[in-house]
Amino acid sequence: MRSSQLNGNLPADVTSFVGRRREVSEAKRLLSSTRLLTLTGVGGVGKTRLALRVAAGVRRAFTDGVWLVELAALQDRALLEQTVADAVGLRDQSARSPREIVVGHLRDKQALLVLDNCEHLVDRCAGLAADLLPAAPGVRILATSRHALSTPGEHIFSVPPLPLPDPERPPQRGKLVGNEAIHLFVERATLVRPGFDVTTGNHATLARICRRLDGLPLAIELAAARLRALSPEQILARLDDRFRLLRGGSRVVLPRHQTLRAVVDWSYQLCSPPEQALWARVSVFAGGFDLDAAEAVCAGDGIARDGVLDLVAGLVDESILIKEDADQALPVRYRLLETIAHYGRDVLRAAGGEAVLRRRHRDYYLDLAERGEAEWFGPTQLEVFARTRCEHANLRRALEYCLTMPDESRVGLRMAAALYFYWHCGHVAEGRHWLDRALAVDTESSSARAVALWSNAHLAVLQGDISTGTAMAQESRDWAQLRGDASVLAYAISMLGVAAVFGGDLPRAQALLEDALARFEALGELNTTVIIAYVGLILGAAFQGDLGRAVTLGEHARALCERHGEQRGWALTFYALTLAEWKRGELALASTYAKDSLQVMRAFDDTFCMVLMVERLAWIAGTAGEGERTAVLLGVAHQIWPLVGGRPLMGSPHYLAAREACERQARCALGDRAFQAAFDRGTALDLDQAIVYALDEKPGPDPSAATAAGTAGTSLTRRERQVAELVAEGLSNKEIAARLVIAQRTAEGHVERVLAKLGFTKRTQLAAWIVEERKGRGR
Repeated sequence: MRSSQLNGNLPADVTSFVGRRREVSEAKRLLSSTRLLTLTGVGGVGKTRLALRVAAGVRRAFTDGVWLVELAALQDRALLEQTVADAVGLRDQSARSPREIVVGHLRDKQALLVLDNCEHLVDRCAGLAADLLPAAPGVRILATSRHALSTPGEHIFSVPPLPLPDPERPPQRGKLVGNEAIHLFVERATLVRPGFDVTTGNHATLARICRRLDGLPLAIELAAARLRALSPEQILARLDDRFRLLRGGSRVVLPRHQTLRAVVDWSYQLCSPPEQALWARVSVFAGGFDLDAAEAVCAGDGIARDGVLDLVAGLVDESILIKEDADQALPVRYRLLETIAHYGRDVLRAAGGEAVLRRRHRDYYLDLAERGEAEWFGPTQLEVFARTRCEHANLRRALEYCLTMPDESRVGLRMAAALYFYWHCGHVAEGRHWLDRALAVDTESSSARAVALWSNAHLAVLQGDISTGTAMAQESRDWAQLRGDASVLAYAISMLGVAAVFGGDLPRAQALLEDALARFEALGELNTTVIIAYVGLILGAAFQGDLGRAVTLGEHARALCERHGEQRGWALTFYALTLAEWKRGELALASTYAKDSLQVMRAFDDTFCMVLMVERLAWIAGTAGEGERTAVLLGVAHQIWPLVGGRPLMGSPHYLAAREACERQARCALGDRAFQAAFDRGTALDLDQAIVYALDEKPGPDPSAATAAGTAGTSLTRRERQVAELVAEGLSNKEIAARLVIAQRTAEGHVERVLAKLGFTKRTQLAAWIVEERKGRGR
């Protein structure tokens, strides 16, 4: 099964691609004959843009996709393979090494990996290539780096600057922009001065500018941005001044490096002192930032908090900051090109401000993690998830700071554990990575360590590593009993119970989880982790045949979730309830619950939970005598499990036995040949098609089904749209009435009509649909 992104994850061009026909053609030719092609060259020469253009041009040759892996913001070398796994759509939950996971997943694929900005990870990238390419004959790697990877089989293509124009040779008639460097200058100039064009009068000046910039695309783009305030003649004059200052510089620095540095220096000098200061300070961010982050981290010491917005806008105008298109439900984000960010970090370091800014950065993202933890249980859960996912690279950088700086490891423990809610949503392997590192660095007994232990214990259980999870939960429990910490004790006991459920010791699991829930109730604790304890107890009761109790527990947990607007816990509760209802023979109800749960998990992009629900729907279909559907769903699950890694169904003996019985039943009903044909149809579906099939009970991919709710959504009135958005925010009918200044009965009528039009029965289904619909609109 391929990811839902059928052709990979290449981004759309933000600005036009100019020239480079020869280089594109040559790189494509080389890529057809070599397994590893590295584009090298000075910073700013356009390696990334060229790689993306080449990759887009060869996309059809790679049936399993072309995948961009952005490495510029990655500091922790050990996360290289995890970053590759994330890029290709793997949501691996296993305890295997990330390199083993990546190699195993790509072994039989025909795919292209674009490893961008490898220079600070050269040895690690070379090692990955050396392991991956022999094992995966259909995979090729296109890398960009200032330095070669120096691994066997590598072919190096040095990306040259753009051809230089001759200012003394008048252009041919009708070919004023025939030169690629001038063409690029004009293209970027029109972004800041609409209508600007090359003429016989300014051609020589533009040619001299491009020659002074050595044909470096980034330098040309930075210079072109100055046309907002300067004429071409003024730009050229200032370039001459800048380069004269370099003549006394180091002779060991390559001229092109000097050129780029000179242009960035010049851009820096043209900024106001406050803009210069902000440029340096925002270089501490990784993978972009929003205005709130810039104000919190960068204000002070000469920059007023309420002045950050104007400074950010100024740096956008100067083409230093890039404003990114983002989901309209989230704040606008900004980023620095890596060359510009490096310059900013050099300035910050030289001024002695790096330590202060790195700590402010860490403090901000520690607060974001802890705020997310506090806000997770409630109606804004999807928004918290989206906000946290946007900051993944910054969270990594903050954790790296904690675990490499003296006396910061305890904060690292706190932060890694606070992100437990996020790790649980499809980032289990990376959560284990950070928690394992933090626990290895900070070994002193403490409350923070005990919390990190029970958090990590659950992640280990989800990976099928029951023994390790049990040991960590036991250590957490021992500390809590010794110190009399009732809260940590309750959570540690609950994780011991969850481990026992999936380890197959159901009587012990029941005793532990009942103990934990009693402790939670006495403490007044209620959050997603408490709901997970209920889920474990429901599963245990169902597997032991106590179906009435399982349903009673499920209805209680469901009511708790709905009372608080909790969505993920609600979906997990329905996941457990499907087991009880299936065993009771209530197949229609079990199927409805399973689909409701799957809808929510799709909104969280949680592949692991989605495949669990696909498995459950297969069991239900098997019991209902729908042999063909059962086989297709089993084929779907078979292909999704490698995306999440680990042991299928977490190695649970009860789950595995149920699946084996399901397959035997379907084979008996269909016969081996028909079963295999239907199973193979399941393996041929991509992830989106598979989920549509599982939800809509179609025999195969049906594009109209995927847009059914969207089509119905277009019939919503303006008022109904407002109501739908407010439902998605978690507002009750009474709160919606107050917000829209209408009667509560009127609000109730609107909600009922919206649900009816979209074919939903639950408010949570509507909330999940709104999130997906926003994504579809690019919001």
